[in-house]
Amino acid sequence: MDIRKVKKLIELLESSDVAEIEIKEGEEAVRISRGSTVNAAPIQYQAAPPPQPAAPAPAPAPAAADTDAGGKESQKIRGNVVKSPMVGTFYRAPSPSSPPFVEVGQHVKVGDVICIIEAMKMMNQIEADHAGVVEAILAQDGEPVEFDQALVTIV
Repeated sequence: MDIRKVKKLIELLESSDVAEIEIKEGEEAVRISRGSTVNAAPIQYQAAPPPQPAAPAPAPAPAAADTDAGGKESQKIRGNVVKSPMVGTFYRAPSPSSPPFVEVGQHVKVGDVICIIEAMKMMNQIEADHAGVVEAILAQDGEPVEFDQALVTIV
């Protein structure tokens, strides 16, 4: 493994909250971890109380799921939903001066890049997992997204 790659991994580890990273390339592997000089306090265990019978869950109100705060009927998401595989920042285009990867109404094939999610200063291309027409773009450009958040619907 190239020493420059190892140095870059060390820099990435130091600039993030990650405590340990392991990379394998073919038969070579490297593991980098932060050493801690703090001694952990001993953990004290105590017996858990016996389980209590669960109270029955209240029945959900069906009307609340079909209307939003304004009383309007909410739009059901239909088609194939492309979800965020990570927490990060959603971008529709590769750069601010570039056109977006996809627009509503555009035909996409499996493997077409539909957006980018920036996570820990790494740009991750998100590809369409279904072929079809982009029906809706559900995330806003430059806004944070959560893991498993719906980004784009394809019908």
